[in-house]
Amino acid sequence: MSSFSYSIEQLAKFCGAQFKGANAKAHISQLIIDSRKAKDFSTHLFIAIKGSRHDGHNFIKDLYKRGCRNFLISQPNFNRSDYPEGNFLITSNSLFAFQDLARNHRLQFNIPIIGITGSNGKTIVKEWLNTCLKKNYNTCKSPKSYNSQVGVGLSVIGLKQDHEIGIFEAGISQKGEMMRLKNIIQPSIGIFTNIGQAHSENFESLKEKTREKASLFTEVKKLVYCKDHKEIHEVAIWY
Repeated sequence: MSSFSYSIEQLAKFCGAQFKGANAKAHISQLIIDSRKAKDFSTHLFIAIKGSRHDGHNFIKDLYKRGCRNFLISQPNFNRSDYPEGNFLITSNSLFAFQDLARNHRLQFNIPIIGITGSNGKTIVKEWLNTCLKKNYNTCKSPKSYNSQVGVGLSVIGLKQDHEIGIFEAGISQKGEMMRLKNIIQPSIGIFTNIGQAHSENFESLKEKTREKASLFTEVKKLVYCKDHKEIHEVAIWY
């Protein structure tokens, strides 16, 4: 496998989706969230995610007119007859299904994966590491600051067969989010940059936020952090 390359039927199994469509063998080489970034509709799977400001389902009709035929949705009552050539993966939650696709893609690779989290410094540490490592290894890293519930999945699906090391950052804003990101990244090496008050509004205490972030590292072989950060050290000694 040289890149992300599956049949839509395989992807249905990856995320436990119900398939309804014209061609279960349709080849998928790219997952897209932003319809404006589509390049080759014939091999794209559009993930219709309902967010706080936009609902991806509202773009399906236009995308179909433009040539897109493959969709992951969470609206079971859509009118299938409006899309006679369309292939649909139907789920109860399209974001979680997308994350499951990324997680299963990650499972195809047995290489060192570095997971990075912290209140600050995630992106600069990732870029610095990549600069150091790419001299001797073919690396795959998170683009820009792709560390959200969507961004991590978009980063991990970039893994290709010739990659030797992955470097991915993970950011959270509330309880329960990190475990989903951990299941996607599945890091073997962890870096906890620091802990502070950024994005603390949904946590009862700094300790609670530290524990949530540290859950990224429950299965790492090595964890790198600054021992001077008391809150991190108190959590890290259990890993």
